[in-house]
Amino acid sequence: MPPAHARPTRPRALHIAMAAVLITAVTATVANARPHRTTQPPAPGSSSSASAKSDTGNGLDDPHLKDIAQQIVSSAENSSLDWKAQFAYIEDIKDGRGYTAGIIGFCSGTGDMLDLVEHYEKLKPGNPLGKYLPALRKVNNSSSHAGLDPDFVGEWKKAAQDPVFQQAQTDERDRVYFNPSVMQAQTDGLHALGQLIYYDAIVMHGPGNEPVSFGGIRAAAMKKARTPAQGGDEKAYLAAFLDARRAAMKTEAAHEETDRVDTEQLVFLKAGNLDLKPPLAWKVYGESFRIDS
Repeated sequence: MPPAHARPTRPRALHIAMAAVLITAVTATVANARPHRTTQPPAPGSSSSASAKSDTGNGLDDPHLKDIAQQIVSSAENSSLDWKAQFAYIEDIKDGRGYTAGIIGFCSGTGDMLDLVEHYEKLKPGNPLGKYLPALRKVNNSSSHAGLDPDFVGEWKKAAQDPVFQQAQTDERDRVYFNPSVMQAQTDGLHALGQLIYYDAIVMHGPGNEPVSFGGIRAAAMKKARTPAQGGDEKAYLAAFLDARRAAMKTEAAHEETDRVDTEQLVFLKAGNLDLKPPLAWKVYGESFRIDS
C-alpha cells in the first residue's frame, strides 16, 4: 500500500493561495490519501494502558486536557484555537483528496468522510447528508466531486448546526484518531505532552505502519530511543519521535513546513512541560497562540 498521508499542514487560510503549488506538488491519486479509517496503529505493548496512565498523571482523556490538545491541533490545522467552529468547515484545498471538512479534516477521497456520514446516518436516519452516501462511495480514493456538487457544501454547512452531526464528528475523531493514539501513548508511558504529540501525528499522517504513517514514525523513533515503558528517558524518546516525524514530513511537499514540530511541540518539550500545563505559548506558520488556563 502507498505511504499514508493526511491533509497538508499549511493553515487553511494559506491553502487557497498555495493551490497552484499543491496541484503540481501533490497528485490526485490514492497514493496521496490517508489509509482507510479501519486501519489501526500498532497494537499496544505488554503494559496495559490503564497501568501506564497511573504512572503518567492526568492524560488527554481528562476533559480539560483533551480540549487543550484539540485547541493546539486546531491552531495548526485551522489557524484558530476555536476548534468547535470547524464543524461547518468544508472546502477542496486542491490536494488530491477531494473535499476536506469538519473538526479533523475528514476527506471525501480518503474514506473517513464516508465513514462519518455512514455513522451520522445510523445516529439519525434520513438526515440531509445521507443521500450523498452513494456518491461518497464512488468518489472514495479520488479527488472527484461527482455526485456531490453543486449542493453538498451547503448541505454540509447546514448539517453542522445539528448537534447529532457534531456528535458524529466527535465520535469518529475519537474512534480512529484520538483514542488509539492516546492509548498507545499511555502504553508507552508518555505524559500528556507525549499523548498530544502522538495525536497530532496520527491526525496528519494517518494510522498504519507505513514509513511515513503514525506507526512508521513511532517505529523509527524506537530505533533511536527507548520509550519510558521500556525504561527509557521520556524527553529523549519524544525528541527522537519528533526527529522521525520531521523527517517524514519532509518527504512530501504538502507536509514540508514543520512548524507544528519546531515552534510548537518542541517548545513544550524543551521547557520540560511533560504534563502540558498552562500557560502555553507557541507559534505556527508565523502566528502566535496562547492558552492561559
